[in-house]
Amino acid sequence: MQTARPAPRPDDAADRVAVIERLRVVYRAMQAHSRWVERQCGVSAAQLWLLAALDRDGGMQVGALSRALSLHRSTTSNLLDKLERKGLVRRRRDGADQRVVRVELTPAGRDLVARAPGPTQGVIHDALGHLSAHELAALTAGLEALVAAMSCHAAEVPRQPGIATSDVPIPSPMGEIT
Repeated sequence: MQTARPAPRPDDAADRVAVIERLRVVYRAMQAHSRWVERQCGVSAAQLWLLAALDRDGGMQVGALSRALSLHRSTTSNLLDKLERKGLVRRRRDGADQRVVRVELTPAGRDLVARAPGPTQGVIHDALGHLSAHELAALTAGLEALVAAMSCHAAEVPRQPGIATSDVPIPSPMGEIT
């Protein structure tokens, strides 16, 4: 049984508008960064983040890659399909267990990562690294409260496997993208 949430307080309307405006700034910054990355190197910011993870770790199994990027497995597979068609990654069956698929960069993929613009993990991940521990904890608490307040609406949002918002993943500290 769901408990009723209290009605919004009219006295904090200006604060709510200020938060919404700042969320829009963050969202627009993510979109702008993704477009800029795509113009610079021909892949989306999400694809670049995936390529950089493979470069850093020397290849990974698909499940481990999904966990490292906090992406749903189907989203990871869709990104890999696009990158494989571009000749930037290759998938191969791993050893005796043919169910295990390992993903590696091709030479073209390594070259792209080497010349790609930063930050390869995206602007939010980079910005979070500039916050103090106190600021990061306060932001995490505030976002957790916002997510909790929205939880009754989350069930109403249809899941779209394989689609990440604007093809820009939210960094690992924020939880899995589905």
